[in-house]
Amino acid sequence: MDVGALHPKRFSNTYKFYRKGWRGINIDAMPGSMAEFRNIRPEDINLEIPVSDKAETLDFYIFNEPALNTFSKELAEERSQKAIYHVEKVVKVQTDTLSGILDAHLPAGKAIDFLTIDAEGLDYQVLVSNNWTKYRPKVVLIESELDIRGLMGSESDRLLEANGYGLYAKTVKTYFYKLKEFTI
Repeated sequence: MDVGALHPKRFSNTYKFYRKGWRGINIDAMPGSMAEFRNIRPEDINLEIPVSDKAETLDFYIFNEPALNTFSKELAEERSQKAIYHVEKVVKVQTDTLSGILDAHLPAGKAIDFLTIDAEGLDYQVLVSNNWTKYRPKVVLIESELDIRGLMGSESDRLLEANGYGLYAKTVKTYFYKLKEFTI
């Protein structure tokens, strides 16, 4: 499952799994984003639904570089300080919760092995919107601008710890959590 999927290949944490025969759900807030997914990854479930902790209408800041799209006005303003990036438009989008999306779209009897979240400032809202009793991925990736000191003890870290996950690994901006009982 890929929340904040952006593109079927570019910057994708799930494309290699797709090429190896795994199938999943790709979710992105960008209107029109799933057209390429339907062409390149037609066996996945591809959804244009912004995810948050409640169903609401939010402003979505669309940049000339789609990897920078965000719901955060502050982050949009910060990113616009760089001369090469700018907001092309702001659109209003209707969000849903992760558990609501999974209830509606996850095929019966299917488990989630891998959940990656790159929600540009709404990562905690995505995490808190899941039903952790019903949907328990073995591995959860979170992309974050926070350094390790900032992430440890954060709302996201505490939520995952409270639900049986522990920090397993880190790359530059990605944190890997796994169910404590799951052996890799």
